[in-house]
Amino acid sequence: MGLITDNAFNYYAGSQNFVGDGSATIFTVNLSPQPTSIADIFVYINDILIPESSYTYVNPTLTFNAPPADDAQIVVTIKDKKYGDYRYTTLADIINNFMVAYIGDGKIINRAKRRDVIFHAKRAIQEFSYDIARVEKIQEVEVGSSLSIPMPQDFVNYVAISFVDNYGVEHSIPKGRITSKPSEAILQDDEFNYQYDDQDNLATTSALTDERFKNLNPKNILGQYDDELFYDKDYSDQILLETRTRYGADPELMNENGFFIIDENKGTINFTSNLAGRLITIKYISDGLGTDEEMKVHKLAEEAIYKHIAHAVLSTMAQVPEYIVNRFKKERRAAMRNAKLRLYDLKLNEMTQVMRGKSKHIKH
Repeated sequence: MGLITDNAFNYYAGSQNFVGDGSATIFTVNLSPQPTSIADIFVYINDILIPESSYTYVNPTLTFNAPPADDAQIVVTIKDKKYGDYRYTTLADIINNFMVAYIGDGKIINRAKRRDVIFHAKRAIQEFSYDIARVEKIQEVEVGSSLSIPMPQDFVNYVAISFVDNYGVEHSIPKGRITSKPSEAILQDDEFNYQYDDQDNLATTSALTDERFKNLNPKNILGQYDDELFYDKDYSDQILLETRTRYGADPELMNENGFFIIDENKGTINFTSNLAGRLITIKYISDGLGTDEEMKVHKLAEEAIYKHIAHAVLSTMAQVPEYIVNRFKKERRAAMRNAKLRLYDLKLNEMTQVMRGKSKHIKH
């Protein structure tokens, strides 16, 4: 049986058509992806959107409170239709396929509990998300006057943070390694002695480093001062008012896009003052387990995840010969390498197009 079960119209249009007969109130919905709740669909009758109070939906049955009129054109549409899911295999299918192909009498794994397979499958998706098929998301947010935004809910690590100009073009913001976020600021008296609370614990206050970083003008790092001749002993270079040029500066700091730093303790991303009011895009890595629909594997890496699960299950079982564990360790490594090569997605024509602007002429 083929893997494609819905017709082309249902897929591309993201909707399903019915015709009322004046008496029927129940209709069976078959869409891709299949909506799971009433919040996933819109329902139109004769091109008019009807309220959710006029019907109920329990997957896959749509039930109207009153039968639509004879010859009424009923259209059920998926909200926020997404395409391209055929590229992926769901976690449920991965587990079912593994249970059938790898576990049983006469197979390499005689017996294994389904919950153990589920655990190792989820761990495999996490590792693949970090190393092979990285789940990269892009969140758009505007920076307010606090110059701080919270990390995305499923944030694991950032890929790139940029601000967007009026033309929709991204400008990369470098991470500010010139400062850090103190996890605590210790309260001191006028003699710089540490202060304590009623329980004799160190008393803390707001960090001055944070406030000073908020007031940082990146032009000061670039050397674009408004003062007369100035000598910066931190970088041992001279700034000339006439040329606005800094000689001997660190190229890492030579940008006008501002800086960001990450507060790991509070889970926030903080920006310099010139980015207030800017539209920011955060490209970040998730672990692939945040929501049910994310728990899927690209088909180009499907074999690798089976090998990963098999090695993990065998390595945690008692009385399994070491040579069997090592065999699957090697097979897992080879499958992961193949998956990486497949998912690199390098295109010869794109590479040659970029290299045409370099010093060498490349024929293709």
